[in-house]
Amino acid sequence: MSVSKARQRATAKYVKNHYDRIEIKVPKGKKEKIIAYAKKHDGSLNKFLNRIVDEAMEGDKQKD
Repeated sequence: MSVSKARQRATAKYVKNHYDRIEIKVPKGKKEKIIAYAKKHDGSLNKFLNRIVDEAMEGDKQKD
C-alpha cells in the first residue's frame, strides 16, 4: 500500500519542525560498514549515531 501525498507532506512538515539534520562525511566504503554495525547493534543508523553521541556527551559530563 502506498502512502498518500498528503501523508508525505504531513510527515515532512513534522520532521522539519521537530528535528535538526546533521550531515557527516566518511571515506568511501565506511558508510556501509557503519550501517551494518548499526543494524546489528541498534537496528538503525540514526538510533546508533544518537546513542554514541549521547554516550560521549555523558562521559564528558562525568569528567567535569
